[in-house]
Amino acid sequence: MELRTAVPAAQPKKTVSRFHRHERRTAAGFLLPALLLLLVFVFYPMVQAVVISFQNYSLVGSKPSFVGLDNYVALLSDRNFYSSLKHSFYFALVVIPLQTALSLGLALLIQKPGRLSGGLRTIYFIPVIISTGVAATVFKLIYNKEFGLLNTFLKALGLPVTSFLSDPETAMNGVIGLGIWKAAGFFMIIFLAGLNNIPRDLYEAAHVDGASRLQQFRSITLPLLKRTMAFVVIMTTIDAIKLSGLVFVLTNGGPNGSTETVVFYIYKLAFQQMQMGYATAAAFVLFAIVLLISLIQMKLFKEEQ
Repeated sequence: MELRTAVPAAQPKKTVSRFHRHERRTAAGFLLPALLLLLVFVFYPMVQAVVISFQNYSLVGSKPSFVGLDNYVALLSDRNFYSSLKHSFYFALVVIPLQTALSLGLALLIQKPGRLSGGLRTIYFIPVIISTGVAATVFKLIYNKEFGLLNTFLKALGLPVTSFLSDPETAMNGVIGLGIWKAAGFFMIIFLAGLNNIPRDLYEAAHVDGASRLQQFRSITLPLLKRTMAFVVIMTTIDAIKLSGLVFVLTNGGPNGSTETVVFYIYKLAFQQMQMGYATAAAFVLFAIVLLISLIQMKLFKEEQ
């Protein structure tokens, strides 16, 4: 007896094409709201910002007038702009290594499951969810020269007290301390995810071969964390250069402009001095600088892999 295999009947071409059209319409229906939001709140403002950067645009007073590249040329001789850039880069150069090392250390500390690991994760992550205003207010009290906790501790050790936020030499370091405390918990979670993706078999094999914990860290952990490290460093760099909120609440750019970062300076130009065209040009220059630094960092990390 001859066996025959049943072959499913081919669907008509009209039915298939109708189904594909229905799928495309459904996909377009889901994408259209998000696309409209991007057009209205992202792309259109960006195009308008480009136009404004070539204008003498003030929030009060006369109508905008086209000035070409005058705003960008003026930035080349703006000492305040260069000074704010210097403050932002100083903040970034200090924060990037310290915050990266602290975040990785905290991740290594809480990686192994234990009785206290869950509680420690929560404690270390709490600064991330605390609002900038609350955190800055608390640190103002900690840094206070008369009754601040930090100066009380220095007195107990017999060291001279310091006016952390009133001295131009130490004010930026006070902002750095708050910035690291506020963001380290977030990058700790990123490093923890990277550590959990490393196969445990590699550590067991290294332990059998007699490798110490330090050798395992140098030969296994660091090489396999390069992608995570690249993400953390790049994001920390971007966050550090665009710092403004902590400065606004903690020092308001003082004393004597010693903590005035470039984003805070752009804010002052736009909303205090009402020079919107000049401020927008400065923002695009900052965007180009951050983009260039990020591309260089990505290339360096890619070459190391």
